[in-house]
Amino acid sequence: MSFVCGLVVMLAIGGCTSVPDNPADICDIFDEKRSWYKAAKKSEKRWGAPISLQLAILKAESGFVDDAKPKRKRFLGLIPLGRPSSAYGYAQAVDGTWKTYKRATGRSGADRDDFGDAVDFVGWYIDKSAREIGIQRDDAYSQYLAYHEGQGGFKRGTYKRKSRLKRVASRVTSQTAVYDRQLSRCRDDLEGGFWFF
Repeated sequence: MSFVCGLVVMLAIGGCTSVPDNPADICDIFDEKRSWYKAAKKSEKRWGAPISLQLAILKAESGFVDDAKPKRKRFLGLIPLGRPSSAYGYAQAVDGTWKTYKRATGRSGADRDDFGDAVDFVGWYIDKSAREIGIQRDDAYSQYLAYHEGQGGFKRGTYKRKSRLKRVASRVTSQTAVYDRQLSRCRDDLEGGFWFF
């Protein structure tokens, strides 16, 4: 009996995991998680944000972990202290920006650990950067820098002395291009079938 209970618990925990088996291939991601494609497509239609860029940002920010948080700072390398920011969830949105998003979009029940809400947030933010500071929606490098630094920080050039951040922005750019190529070969299959509406 205890073996059966243990097995049920293991299956329940395993079923809760959000990370795709192959996060390097967008076709595999969407084949495994069909609802994610529908959510990303909806965000693309609503905000004009390329699906490939949305996913590349989520991969860079959280590795597709639904409840991701920044690592705690440690005193003397041992004693855990507070976290460096309130960033949380797939999109690593901070409290204030998430509240602004919910207010601006009327999505008062949106949760940062819900993929559909997180991908819509990323699309909204890409659109906001396009409208407010003129970054093209498909300019992955600049969009990621604005996503990380905020539109004001991007305009002030706060990223210019952050070599690590610029390396991450380059990786997001490369990942966006890879995802875009991959998506071009499987988009028709993803949109086919009775489940896509």
